[in-house]
Parts: sequence; C-alpha cells; structure tokens
Amino acid sequence: MNKELIIRSGSNTVDFALLKDGKLVELHRDREDEKGFSVGDIFIAKIRKPVPGLNAAFVNVGFDKDAFLHYHDLGPNLPTLMKFTKLVTAGKLNDFTLKKFPFEPEIDKNGVITDVLSANQSVLVQIVKEPISTKGPRISSELSLAGRYLVLVPFSERVSISQKIESKQEKDRLKKMMLTIKPKGFGVIVRTVAEGKNVTELEKDLQGLMDKWILLCKRLTTAHHPSKVFGEVNRASSILRDVFNDTFTGIHIDDDELYYQTKDYLQEIAPSKVSIVKHYNNKEVPLFEKYHIERQIKTSFGKTVSMSKGAYLIIEHTEALHVIDVNSGNRSNKAQSQEDTALEVNMIAASEIARQLRLRDMGGIIVVDFIDMSNPENRKVLYDFLKEEMSDDKAKHKILPPSKFGLIQITRQRVRPEVSIKTKEENPDHNGEGEIEAPILVIDKISADLERIIKDNKSIVLNAHPFIAAYLTKGFPSARAKWFLEHKRWIKIVPRDAYTYLEYHFFDKQGNQIE
Repeated sequence: MNKELIIRSGSNTVDFALLKDGKLVELHRDREDEKGFSVGDIFIAKIRKPVPGLNAAFVNVGFDKDAFLHYHDLGPNLPTLMKFTKLVTAGKLNDFTLKKFPFEPEIDKNGVITDVLSANQSVLVQIVKEPISTKGPRISSELSLAGRYLVLVPFSERVSISQKIESKQEKDRLKKMMLTIKPKGFGVIVRTVAEGKNVTELEKDLQGLMDKWILLCKRLTTAHHPSKVFGEVNRASSILRDVFNDTFTGIHIDDDELYYQTKDYLQEIAPSKVSIVKHYNNKEVPLFEKYHIERQIKTSFGKTVSMSKGAYLIIEHTEALHVIDVNSGNRSNKAQSQEDTALEVNMIAASEIARQLRLRDMGGIIVVDFIDMSNPENRKVLYDFLKEEMSDDKAKHKILPPSKFGLIQITRQRVRPEVSIKTKEENPDHNGEGEIEAPILVIDKISADLERIIKDNKSIVLNAHPFIAAYLTKGFPSARAKWFLEHKRWIKIVPRDAYTYLEYHFFDKQGNQIE
C-alpha cells in the first residue's frame, strides 16, 4: 500500500490531498483569510454567561458567535487552571513547570456550572470543534498539546496508553517509561505511533511539548482577552504528525516555502524519509491534474457516486443525519445467486463508504441502506469488512451491527465543517435550464455503462453530443483507444447535434437502442 500527500498552494488557500494507492481518501483546505479557530488552538477567553439550564457557559473567544463550554468539558482540575491563569496573567508567577504549584481540590463531576464559573472570569480554553453552520466553536478547559508520539495534558498526573496498541507487554513498557520521564504536574497520553519507540525519541517529543507549554504561558502575560495564545503547527505539519508512517512513498509540493517547511519537519520526526519530499515545478501541468485529483474530486462529491461493476451510491444530507443508499445498478454478473450479488455489491460499497466518510469529513449520524441479505453469515462478513475499512479513519467512530431491516448505523465525530464541493455546472445547452452535472461525470457514466453492456453486445455504436464525441475520440491515447485496449472491441462514436450536452445512447448494428 502506497500513501502520497499532494500539497497545492494557491494565492490564499493551501489544499492537501491524501492518496492511498492513487485513490483520493482525504481532502483538506487551509484558508489564510479565515479567522483562526482550528481544532487544538488555545485561547484566553472571557466567560459571557453561565446557563444553569444547559449546565454550560457561553464564552467569548473572539468569534462572531459565542463558544459553548459544557460542565463535562471543564476538566476535574479547573480550579487549579483558573488559579494558575490568574497568577500568570497578573505577572505573579514565573515558574511555568508546575513542579511546585499546589493543586486545588477537584470539582464535583456531577456539579453545576454556576458553582465554578461566573460572568467576566478569564479562562484558558481549547477548540475541540470548529464553528459549524450557525454554531460557534465547541471548547474545553481540559487542555492538551499534541506531539508526534505523545499528548501533554497540563494539571494532571495520569498516564494513558492508546487502546490501538494491543500488546499488554508493550503497554506496560511504555507506561513504566513515561512514569519515569514525565514532569510533575503533567499527564501524558501515549499515541499509537509510539509503539516500539525508545526513551530517547519519546523524551525528545516530550521536551518539545514542554517548550510549547512554556511559550504559551509567556504569551499569557501580555495577551488581551480574548485572544489566541497557542496555535497548532501549520496544516501540512499537523497532517504529517497525525497520519504519517513508513508506508508513505511520496510528498509532492508546488510551493517553495511549504516544501522547505515540510522537509524540516520531516527531518525532526523521520529523518530517513526526508528524500520522499519532492518539489513539483512543472508549470505546464498543474499538480492536482498530474495526480488526477481534480477528476477524482469532480466524480466523488456529487449526490451519486459511481463504483465498479455498475454499482453506485446515493448520498443525501439532512440537518439531523446523512443517508447512504446502496444500489447494484442494471448490470449482468457472474454471481451464482441474488445473495452472492448482494454480498459482492455491498462489499464494494463498504469500501467506498469508508472512503467517502473521510473524504467529505461527514460527521454525526450516518445511516447506510445496504442491499438486503438473508444469510446472517454474509451480514457478519459485511459488518466486519466495514469495520476493517474504517480502521484507518482517525476520527472517533462507532459502527452498529446491521438491523433487522439491513440498515447499518454509524456515528462519526465531527470537529470541522463537512467538505462540500460543487459538482454541478451551468447548463450550456441553449434550451437548458438550471444546473447540470460536471461534464467529467458523463465520461465516467459512459465508461461504466459500456462495461455493463459490452459482454452481451458484439457491435456497439455510441451516439453523443459533438463535444462529448470529440472528447472521446481526440488525443493520444484517446478514451476510445483505451476502451479498445481494455475490452478488445472498437466502439463507433457518432456525434449528434440534436442531443443535449450530457445526453448519450448506445445502439447495436441494427440500430436498436441498448438499455
């Protein structure tokens, strides 16, 4: 399995595309002109108003809408954090290491917001969910600083090990190691990528996090309220920190500054992999075109998502949940029975659904209507396969077994707005109204339909709009030439002026339309 990160820089945006064996699985966009409210950022903020009915407080972090701070997101050591913040901002505390700082009693985990917070108090908070739709950011006062191998948690003494590390022996080794090197007053969460790492590597990462904490505290002394006192590393570095591993085979960047930043960051976390960072400077072919990313974006974000063997998904979004319908399409196949066909299509769909959730960053409740299967063993095979396909997903998620109606429910953590890309364009037809699907989609639909009908038809003629016909026949190799190499069959293409822009039909040699 090969993983590549493609980074494209624009005038005020940076796009990050993560490819897995050439297929787009994640897409991120960083805008320079957006107000900085990214997950992980830490702000010194002002309590606007505690609301006992919600057991939460609305907090001014400088966004148009107040941030939301629930009692359960305060953290047990809120009094210690509040006292520390007050002393640092007043310039009365210069030792930020917490070695000698006395901890206050913890708050009651079932307490009331008005018992611990009041209007106009200053508090350190961290963004845990970016502003989405009409809502402000979701925040927490239980702070954490993420590194490559570790997460540093101030005002705690707890050491936690990632649940994805399965070996009990390795967990015990890491925990014992961390208890000996972690500073007093700080808790540590050991990340999955720390498995097998030695004490030198972990200690270096820990020291880097402590340096960030001290820098944050120094900024507190001069910060106005509200303001950001700690920002996540640049998006390229944060993506590398969270997803990078030995399976990465290439990182391609078309911007000089980002190229050197990424090389420097990789030099710190994985010196042996620095050579995979490449600077792309071909001015004739844009970076995203070179790796076929633009095409994948156009074909992956519509309401209908085509899959192999004629199957497709219908994805609908509502305010409350997302609904995905799996369809087998009108296709012939070699499966022995309807049950085998259903299992085959469902397995293809499960893989694509796992990709779509990451690609669109869909969160909340997702309901998937797979094709009905009567065999309980097949339902279990599908359920296990879907869990395996989603194992690479960094967002917290839970998958429920199929219901009696064949529905699978998924909950997936949403911390950023869903990625939404327009896949429809203005109708170029003179009599057309409204919008149509992007032209690139019709090419994929024609190819999928051809794959479906070519087994049962010896001679095929395709009638299409002149623009589409020209696209299929021009260039070297043309789309028609690629069909010939794949199917060993020459397809005659007839341009039809009477057709609308995206209309096409297949005919046999007698002139009968092939459905």
